[in-house]
Amino acid sequence: MREHRVASPNGVRDDVYYWLRDDTRSDPDVLAYLKAENEYTQAMLAPAQPLIDQLYAEIVARLKQDDATVPVRYRGYWYSIRYATGQEYPIVVRRADAAHAGFAHMDRSAEDDILLDGNALAAGLPFFQLGGYEVSPDNRLLAYTEDTVGRRQYRLRIKDLVTGTLLPDVIENVDGGIAWADDNRTLLYVEKDPVTLLGRRVRRHELGSSGEDPLVYEEPDESFDLSVERSKSERYLLIASESTTSSEWRYARTDDLTFNFQVVVPREEDHEYQLDHLDERFIIRTNWQALNFRIVEAPMAQVADRARWRDVVAHDADVFIQDFEIFRGFIAVSERSRGLMNIRVQRWGEAPFHLTADDPTYTMALGSNPELDTTRLRYIYTSLTTPGTTYEYDLTDGSRVLLKRDPVLGEFDPANYVSEFVWAPARDGERIPVSIVYRKGTPLNGTAPLYQYGYGSYGLSMEPAFSSSRLSLLDRGFVYAMAHVRGGQEMGRRWYDSGRLEHKWNTFNDFVDVTDHLVARGYCARDKVFAAGGSAGGLLMGVIANVAPDRYAGLVAHVPFVDIVTTMLDTSIPLTTLEYDEWGNPNEAAAYAYMLSYSPYDNIRRQPYPAMLVTTGLWDSQVQYYEPAKWVAKLRRHDTGGRPLLLHVNLEAGHGGKSGRYEHMREVAREYGFIIALAEGMRIGSGS
Repeated sequence: MREHRVASPNGVRDDVYYWLRDDTRSDPDVLAYLKAENEYTQAMLAPAQPLIDQLYAEIVARLKQDDATVPVRYRGYWYSIRYATGQEYPIVVRRADAAHAGFAHMDRSAEDDILLDGNALAAGLPFFQLGGYEVSPDNRLLAYTEDTVGRRQYRLRIKDLVTGTLLPDVIENVDGGIAWADDNRTLLYVEKDPVTLLGRRVRRHELGSSGEDPLVYEEPDESFDLSVERSKSERYLLIASESTTSSEWRYARTDDLTFNFQVVVPREEDHEYQLDHLDERFIIRTNWQALNFRIVEAPMAQVADRARWRDVVAHDADVFIQDFEIFRGFIAVSERSRGLMNIRVQRWGEAPFHLTADDPTYTMALGSNPELDTTRLRYIYTSLTTPGTTYEYDLTDGSRVLLKRDPVLGEFDPANYVSEFVWAPARDGERIPVSIVYRKGTPLNGTAPLYQYGYGSYGLSMEPAFSSSRLSLLDRGFVYAMAHVRGGQEMGRRWYDSGRLEHKWNTFNDFVDVTDHLVARGYCARDKVFAAGGSAGGLLMGVIANVAPDRYAGLVAHVPFVDIVTTMLDTSIPLTTLEYDEWGNPNEAAAYAYMLSYSPYDNIRRQPYPAMLVTTGLWDSQVQYYEPAKWVAKLRRHDTGGRPLLLHVNLEAGHGGKSGRYEHMREVAREYGFIIALAEGMRIGSGS
């Protein structure tokens, strides 16, 4: 411990573990401390290691090692991603389709051309992640981005697909997205701010050029982030400037090498919109006069005149418009009602219809649909008992074709599992949707262990999707519950707004109230409740550890955002300025007091805490590693219960954990092993 004071306009706080912050990630004392934490965690988990190894073997055995995605046609080629047996990283491939046959008639005897082999690119590197990739309009060049550290500061490279060689062009510190101009020599990319890591400038790069690339657009507001893309029509380049609650888009023709970008609709407070282009009009998802969003069309020449906007999908107070995909003859819309995601389809100017579901709790999502001129819609269906399934729906005859269901090797049978969708009463009268799954025969008499998951921030909804890894819990008698707490958007924009800023306590209270409801209904044993969450879900774990430690036998917090006040006071920390609309600005007295009321790090008290497994990544750009490191240290100093409080630091990764298909499964096995060992009464750290 070392004395340190954190100053703010609204007070001073002591932080004796602040010394663990090292922005260079090279301080010998800090690195030695983190390595010692890893050694301690490994030693404490030693009694459970045989179980962890068994879980890893189970999880990997369910995976089809030489799997591949369903090919998608784009500009005369079929693109897919495949995995090779025993290899960690994806391989991006394509094959020509000169005959323009449909998927059912695709020539599967043709050889795939390998565009990118992630395994070759990752050779010798402790971390590798492919960002984005875009093929030039003439199909001859591939621009792609890669991250070899874990901080999502990507490197841009360009590959000649004819010769197979890499061009000498290399650009560092960019966002993952890229957009080509029509000359096949010029592309747009987003340069990141090296401190905040937000997209700050759009630059254009001409192949073979050296020196600083010309500036196309610079974002003046540090609370906004930038991205670039091509419209689905291929006629326009788009620049999006977006904050938590506001948007502004620009457009320029793809053949205009002067890059004369025009603003679509000028930004204004609390107006969010996204758009695409079709013929001479923009199709816009907007929350202007529509809390749950609506979709409008507007002529390009008068798009800023909202009197010219015409509803395509009108606002509905009970239906949240999540996303949309345009086609020449129709539009498909992802919409959420009563907590679940559905897909609405309608021909332009005609009445809509909805695709059907087969489970009580499920999710539907729009698949990859890059072609404008088609009558077929790709979509993904999954549930807690149904593996991810790719369907193709044809509007010409209403037929639905199953293209692929993700394989689960071994003895998996979905009929052996039961899913439910229930409503839990919250203390303020709201009803919280809960998705539940368990194996048939699991006793619901108050004796089963429970694994409860939650998030509840940024308007991100937690989808009740299938996980083959989760079977290792269900087959050991666990009930799994996903609590769709406020702060997400499962119940529309109102659900998000009532779980952020000065309403953030609703998120935490909802989660605890769901736990109490499941215990009272006999889904689980009162003394065998376990909970998990990551990032902002790790914040959720930190709060319930302080306010409801008696409800949980164990918690898992992945990359937890637990020192919220200190972080949000420091604009040099990446992403801070982007998030004032989510958490509040602690330089303001009211926001400071409210955030301080729940900040996990600031509210640690002398009491028994649940057993905890906390993970972080040294190179995390979203939640800095020192937040969970400080949190665990302070927890140990105040805990009176003596249960294990473990920290694992991935020294070679960032926010998403280890890269690689199988390395990630080791982290899942460790988490499940920790929870199962506690549920079975194994004394972690006892050597027995």
